[in-house]
Amino acid sequence: MSGINAFEHGGNLYAKIRETGGGSSEILDFSANINPLGISDKIRQTLHESLESIIHYPDAQGYALKNAINQHYRVDSASITIGNGAVELMYILCHMLAPKRVLVTAPTFSEYERAARASGANIEYFYLDERDSFEIDIEKLMKRFTDIDVIFICNPNNPTGTLLTNKQLEKLLEVAKIQNTYVVIDESFIDFLPNADTYTCRHLLTQYENLIILHSLTKFYAIPGLRLGFSLASPRITIMLHAGKDPWNVNTLAQNAGVVALSDNDYQQLSQDYVAEAKIELYNNLLAIKNLKPYLPSVNFILINIKETAMTAKQLRNVMEKHNILIRDCSNYPGLSSEYIRVAVKHKEQNRILIDTLKRLLGGI
Repeated sequence: MSGINAFEHGGNLYAKIRETGGGSSEILDFSANINPLGISDKIRQTLHESLESIIHYPDAQGYALKNAINQHYRVDSASITIGNGAVELMYILCHMLAPKRVLVTAPTFSEYERAARASGANIEYFYLDERDSFEIDIEKLMKRFTDIDVIFICNPNNPTGTLLTNKQLEKLLEVAKIQNTYVVIDESFIDFLPNADTYTCRHLLTQYENLIILHSLTKFYAIPGLRLGFSLASPRITIMLHAGKDPWNVNTLAQNAGVVALSDNDYQQLSQDYVAEAKIELYNNLLAIKNLKPYLPSVNFILINIKETAMTAKQLRNVMEKHNILIRDCSNYPGLSSEYIRVAVKHKEQNRILIDTLKRLLGGI
């Protein structure tokens, strides 16, 4: 651990704008995993209509948003805690649980580790094997639960895109329950999956009090600047989370956007269909480029091994930046190295620009 830089994220568009003095429209940001269709017309309209309401405090109960989550995801409103992004809820959870030992898979989203360390926890890693395409071996993972207070699992996993079915996760939950281990499952990318029911653990909440689900609404609905997410947990954990958070932690614009987003079935279906097609097209085009090894994507991002290019991730990132294209250097992920980058799935026309640029820089196909 070498300070804050160990937790750098993608999506640092502002640094590039400050550096170049240009505008965001001139930059293609493949480093942030956001819905390529962008903000929906319905969200845009409700944000405009909601502006006058910001003279009032937000609804501290989040009544309308919780009702929308209840209807869309078929969960009990009493299990819902809304957050200023899912990340806020990670920090609140760790602060309130105060775990001593936390297990994270590696590689995975860095904020699990950061939130746990902020609460004073010691971190242990369960390293995923590249030779197995970074698949999580449930049997081996369950053997690591002794004296572990909390385990974080990202499903689909960022940045590898690997998936666990809810049947696999139920086995894990059963063992964790015996060991008194909380299982935090981050389902922030699950909305991109047309068959999400095979993977979500929402239906297991009433059976396992040690299950906590985190869910971001910013990625699928392309509103990361608004910050919006929620957690699902037992009534006891939910009451604890409410006690630990700011009463007005989700602003009015974000709450109203969430209500509209969750009722926009057309946008949801269009997004799933578009990403399903665009991700495979991008994957196949990356596969055709000499010296690149992309991993088959499950959602809207692709991990790529660039070892054979003789460039490091930092070097390739810097070269791509000169062409106004941002990619994610994955060298700061525990379990990865300077041989890995990640790219988001964007509009097909933008994806082709990425492919053409990589071909020119890496010597074609």
